[in-house]
Amino acid sequence: MHLSAILSLALVVSPLAVSARGTLGFAIGARKEGGQCKTRDDYEADFDALAQASGTKIVRTYSVVDKNVPQFDPCQVAAEILPAAAKKQFQVILGLWAESYESEKAALLPVLTSTYSNTVYALTVGSESLYRGVSACDVFSAIDDARTTFGSIVKRVGTADSWNKFQDGTADPILTGDCPGPKPRPGITFLLVNAFGYWQGQNINNATATYLDDLQQAMGHIQKLAGLNTVEIWNGETGWPGDHGSNYGEAEAGTPNEATFFQHGVCAALAWGINVFYFEATDETWKPKSVGDSKASADEQHWGALDESRTPKFKLTC
Repeated sequence: MHLSAILSLALVVSPLAVSARGTLGFAIGARKEGGQCKTRDDYEADFDALAQASGTKIVRTYSVVDKNVPQFDPCQVAAEILPAAAKKQFQVILGLWAESYESEKAALLPVLTSTYSNTVYALTVGSESLYRGVSACDVFSAIDDARTTFGSIVKRVGTADSWNKFQDGTADPILTGDCPGPKPRPGITFLLVNAFGYWQGQNINNATATYLDDLQQAMGHIQKLAGLNTVEIWNGETGWPGDHGSNYGEAEAGTPNEATFFQHGVCAALAWGINVFYFEATDETWKPKSVGDSKASADEQHWGALDESRTPKFKLTC
């Protein structure tokens, strides 16, 4: 990336709600080796390993109940992770699927009590829902309901989606609240922006430039809509597959490249004050293949910063 582009990124970020140096967190899965559901003890062990390796004290999840893998039993994610996080003094950005919001909300209501008001940093409703074709106003309606339902306990409620859905205006109704329904309804001011050089098929030598440029474009558009309003933005996902992962275009899997992207890409974003969630905490060899921007498939089994025994695969500090 040219120096002017990096300086532009700093200018885009600075009016928004970011710290002097960004916070590193990890996306954490609901299942362990073999696809079995994680228990409270499993999450506690995850937290211990992540804190020791990286110093982090925050993770993000994707669902209240993980039941999107038909061959496996549903996992009670919120019920298991929240007591573990409270015990280990971790915070959680707790995800709810937008496409099954009502059932997710019903499952969360008896779990999310004021006991966890300091444990749950935020709720996110939807994870790349716009990328999968869900309408922005449908996502906004679910977010708006969640902040009404859980707002006395959780201060921040937002969504997570791909960088290009923020950059190209698809997410605008979520940011502005310009959707059918009672007026006025304020827009959403907590956003997770996902960006991957890998999923754009970039060579490792260009991956950092692509990653930072994508963030710049998304954050620039968000800032334009936000004006003087404060919007808290995190990089919701970024990462690179390690050994035994799939190549994708010119992006070559391998732990040396994973380590390179972390040190060059993730550490650069953190240095500019961007909060980053690394995808992901541990390898998940049970996972099916995923589809990237070119519509080609690649596995997501070997993206962990830690292997399945919770051993760091590379240096997790900058």
